Amino acid sequence: MGLFRGAERLMGMDDAAWARHANPWSGYSRFTVLPLLVLAIWSRVWLGWFALVPIAACILWAWINPRAFPPPESVEAWVTRGVFGERVFLNRSAVPVPSHHVTWAYLLTTVSAVGVPPLIWGLWALDPVWTLLGLVLTMGGKVWFVDRMAWLWADMKDADPTYQAWARGEFH
Repeated sequence: MGLFRGAERLMGMDDAAWARHANPWSGYSRFTVLPLLVLAIWSRVWLGWFALVPIAACILWAWINPRAFPPPESVEAWVTRGVFGERVFLNRSAVPVPSHHVTWAYLLTTVSAVGVPPLIWGLWALDPVWTLLGLVLTMGGKVWFVDRMAWLWADMKDADPTYQAWARGEFH
């Protein structure tokens, strides 16, 4: 099982969750998870052990978010196309995707991963510069990844009957 498929399983994503996550409200609000988690972890300065409450709330929000909204009414939103592209990428063993998309997906995931150590260090040491650097790398890599997945969707939306159904707003 690869890194991307493992993340999908960790989040318990099934077809219904993916369809709901394609809603722009889900996709855009999903970008709040990491900044809120950073704030929740930093809140240990003010809240002590009670910081576990907002940390748990952030983790719960990360799990609920892809399920909290109905499927999108349109497939035109950038983040909707990005979510569809992620699904296409995850399905690349069944329906191959152009190799440059795979290269960029791994490169941008690496950019996000490079941000994790400074983010962790910044949160541990309560250093705002390291925390912000890590957050920018991690979030920047993820946003760029979603943009590349929207591009992948544009290239692949007609490549498979399932993808064509999604383009028509059919998610079952």
